[in-house]
Amino acid sequence: MKNIISLLIILNITPAFADQQARKIVQDAIDYWRDQSSYSVVDMTIHRRSWQRTISLKVWTKGQKNSLVRVIAPKKDKGNANLVKKNNMWSFSPKINRLIRIPSSMMNQAWMGSDFSNNDVAKADNILKYYKHKIIAISSHQGKQLFTIESIPYYYAPVVWGKEILKIRADHILLEHSFYDQDNQLVKTMMTKNLQHMGGKLIATRQHMQKADKPYEWTEIVVKQARFKLNIPKRMFTLSNLRNPRY
Repeated sequence: MKNIISLLIILNITPAFADQQARKIVQDAIDYWRDQSSYSVVDMTIHRRSWQRTISLKVWTKGQKNSLVRVIAPKKDKGNANLVKKNNMWSFSPKINRLIRIPSSMMNQAWMGSDFSNNDVAKADNILKYYKHKIIAISSHQGKQLFTIESIPYYYAPVVWGKEILKIRADHILLEHSFYDQDNQLVKTMMTKNLQHMGGKLIATRQHMQKADKPYEWTEIVVKQARFKLNIPKRMFTLSNLRNPRY
């Protein structure tokens, strides 16, 4: 309690406003990455004890409600895609030529067998809709303030985590994101390994998701290209384009 009081004195704000500020820090970090719109090409490497594979993806976003993720390699997975539009998500597999609607409760499920979730890949904003946020520490990183934020889901939230801990710099860069189960045990942690100017701003270009109890199991996403504030047409985020890509 003493530490929290000291923190509030440092922030010079009331507890209620501190919660609002914590939420704004999380939202600003999401908005900073997605921007008004974004396009990126990333490699996702999934590592297990006996095997490893890399999947290349193209990702488009527009605002907080529209995301399209499409696999471009390897050949056997090429064309698999996910569309997030408002509060709905669909997947498409060209092998079976079928669209499948995925409920929001499954946004935290593993994406293509990786340690990242559908929510992570789509950069969805469930953490804003279903969690209460609190600043629990302030430190510094490379000369910038670093906020440690505890995010606790509301009792009705369709999420699997008991809590999440985020470390976000004052310039909106997410440096670390830890996920805890309902018993408050750490399950996995995402750490930003590299920052680089790309698309006109500083972004995280290498993010490593590590399981807590299986050090040999991890997933890493490396950004190869990124552009922001693009004029992406609305028809990009349609079921028709998900099934038959034209853009």
